[in-house]
Amino acid sequence: REQHDRAEYQRTGRIQPLQGVGGCLQRKVGRVVTNKELMLMGELYKLNDDKELNEDFMRARRLTRLFNSMTEEQMEERKEIIKELFKSTGENVHVEQTFHCDYGCHISVGENFYANYDCIMVDVCEIIIGDNVLLAPRVGIYTAGHPIDAAVRNEGLEFGKPVIIGDNVWIGGNAVINPGVTIGSGVVIGSGSVVTKDIPDHVVAVGNPCRVLRKINEEDKIYWEKEREKYYQRIGH
Repeated sequence: REQHDRAEYQRTGRIQPLQGVGGCLQRKVGRVVTNKELMLMGELYKLNDDKELNEDFMRARRLTRLFNSMTEEQMEERKEIIKELFKSTGENVHVEQTFHCDYGCHISVGENFYANYDCIMVDVCEIIIGDNVLLAPRVGIYTAGHPIDAAVRNEGLEFGKPVIIGDNVWIGGNAVINPGVTIGSGVVIGSGSVVTKDIPDHVVAVGNPCRVLRKINEEDKIYWEKEREKYYQRIGH
């Protein structure tokens, strides 16, 4: 299968899902609601009972397998696979290996997006990420949830809540972003944080659970502008 996928990608620049289904399937109207529609609405659903979800899931598996098997000389090919996998991206997007997601087609990232090693995005609902966002190694963004009640959970029912991340955000290594969280713009999330509630704009937030440590202020701006000036002086600019 992998040799077939590689050959197909080299020939066409795309990987087609199984059974000739192109991309993530779109919602259909005028009929009974499906498990996929329930999933995207944040309601209880069952993965195994929905053909569309399983086809989308398998498509993402094939694309991520191909992406993670590529060499360091195949940077442009890796970038193109990410652009095909995600719902939308900016022009400049870079994802390190390894990368894993459930569907890919529910992930939107802005310009200058960077994800370091071993990023995981469980995108049963939308993950929307703005411009100039940096993810350190082993960041996990999870939109999936399971019922607290064991009997309901054991029936295979689950649900999701979207995650939204603003512009100019840096998320430290091993941080976990939980379902339903919104992180504002200009935010720094400390490494190892577990984000369970919304984080406002322009703050440093750390901890488990993650809490606002302090605001990012004019002193920060002055300090880092001086450090930038030192750098350019040292390299002769």
